[in-house]
Amino acid sequence: MKAKAAQIYSSITLAIFMFFSSSALGAEEFAKGHGALQYFDAEGMSVTPMWVQVWVAAMVLTFAIGLFVFAWKQPIARWAAGGFIVSASTGEAVFATLGLPFLSGAIAIMHIVCWTPALVLLLTRRPFLDPEQGRWFRIWSGAITFVISFSFIFDIRDAAIYIAHFAGA
Repeated sequence: MKAKAAQIYSSITLAIFMFFSSSALGAEEFAKGHGALQYFDAEGMSVTPMWVQVWVAAMVLTFAIGLFVFAWKQPIARWAAGGFIVSASTGEAVFATLGLPFLSGAIAIMHIVCWTPALVLLLTRRPFLDPEQGRWFRIWSGAITFVISFSFIFDIRDAAIYIAHFAGA
């Protein structure tokens, strides 16, 4: 069953990337910022609203706690940390290979693809409600569930804008 789910997930991911690779990219210039069609780099971060900067810092901190505190003993924390590391370390290379710019919408797509397995595990196993788990892990698992879910509100919108733009819709 797990192997079948992994195969389906891999197929969906491949289909998304193949869809993007069929979209030709014009020589467009994109502004710096946090919008779906903007570059979100250090300069882009500096021109974003303060609440976005605080949110990004809180998000990174929550993932880092999972990596450095809980990943050694908790598989769900490994899924969350792994998804964060993969999305942060491979996203730009993946989109460059596809000939597409790594804008905020592309970052959103990487979040959705890489963080979904952790969110599914968090929502189906609900360690934040399990009294057999340690208190700090319950608190962290509730926090990371919120962080991923809240991020997806913006990521799904930004991914849709990015897809529509480069698909010519």
